[in-house]
Amino acid sequence: MHFTRPRDLVVAAIAGFAVVYLLFQFDYGNLPRLPLLAGVTFAVLAAAELVLSLSIRSRIRSGRVTGAVGIARAVALAKASSLAGAFLGGGWLAAFGYVFPRRDELAAAVADSRSAVVGVVSSALLVAAGLWLEHCCRTPPEKPERPTG
Repeated sequence: MHFTRPRDLVVAAIAGFAVVYLLFQFDYGNLPRLPLLAGVTFAVLAAAELVLSLSIRSRIRSGRVTGAVGIARAVALAKASSLAGAFLGGGWLAAFGYVFPRRDELAAAVADSRSAVVGVVSSALLVAAGLWLEHCCRTPPEKPERPTG
């Protein structure tokens, strides 16, 4: 498995943007209001990943890594989190792009704009936490051995 590339995140964000913008374009009037705290879930996940990344980083630096399986799972979590955050961040950005210009004519658009801002910020936090966790799981470069004698 390779580490997450910026183009992977861009593609995921564009896909999320396209899906949500088309959904809003064709069916916004039939959708329920966006809950204000719907995006906060990603901020909570980002905080949990930050704690995990600090733990893994300290264990790798001190040489206390007992199993590679746990680190591999953390890398998989980090990759999935950053891609999901990028996809849904694009979706939240599309929601904001659709409702913000309509806030003067639609009452629901004002509340949905706030929800979209919370979602975009939380998604960005998840992407950042996922990339940081992935970085913390990298194997440190080997130190050259000192010549004896």
